Amino acid sequence: MLTSFDTRRLYDSFNAAMTPNDCGQLCAPHNPHAIPFCCDICQAVPAAYHPEWAYLQANTDLWHVWSGAECAEEPVDPVELNAETPGHMLLLACKGPLHCQRPFRSISCRQFPFFPYITSRDRFIGLAYHWDFEPACWVISHLDQVTTAYRQEFIRVYDALFELSEEDFDSYAITSEDMRALFAAQKGRIPILHRNGGAYLLSPLTERLQRVSPQQFKRFGPYK
Repeated sequence: MLTSFDTRRLYDSFNAAMTPNDCGQLCAPHNPHAIPFCCDICQAVPAAYHPEWAYLQANTDLWHVWSGAECAEEPVDPVELNAETPGHMLLLACKGPLHCQRPFRSISCRQFPFFPYITSRDRFIGLAYHWDFEPACWVISHLDQVTTAYRQEFIRVYDALFELSEEDFDSYAITSEDMRALFAAQKGRIPILHRNGGAYLLSPLTERLQRVSPQQFKRFGPYK
């Protein structure tokens, strides 16, 4: 599993800009809290690997363990959400975007809104997105803006993480399976930013890939 040294190395190797522009500034106007959705604890609770948390504790005061009380408007039962969190991770909260220390952003911050897509044959083929954020996240509606450098770093980092943690691989395999079930029920296809550099639509039933232009991907919410 990861060590503190590995955490710093992974941070340093996962630092490319996701898009040419600051996407947080493009989604914030659509958030009632006027901050990026990915930085809003009422929208998303970051998770960290246990050794990653140990590294953060030793090097910054940016983070604390999430309690469930950080979002006063919509308090969440911490028992329920913690039960849904993989055992090798724990939920954190930070001081907020105005206090962000970019060198100490968690891996989950750096990956959002994406996760590594794992096929039913246990192949990590590229990036898919967390579908719950379709109406909120600017990047999900602008997948054509994701930089090549970010995609390459994402893939290298998760290749390394999967070598270190089978539990991590299994967790994302379950998330990918959930996405297939949801998109199959909706009769939709899953957008994939493939590790080969291409953009694809994946059939959730057959997992057949159709190469497309990234400009063909759907847009959602205020970004249509």
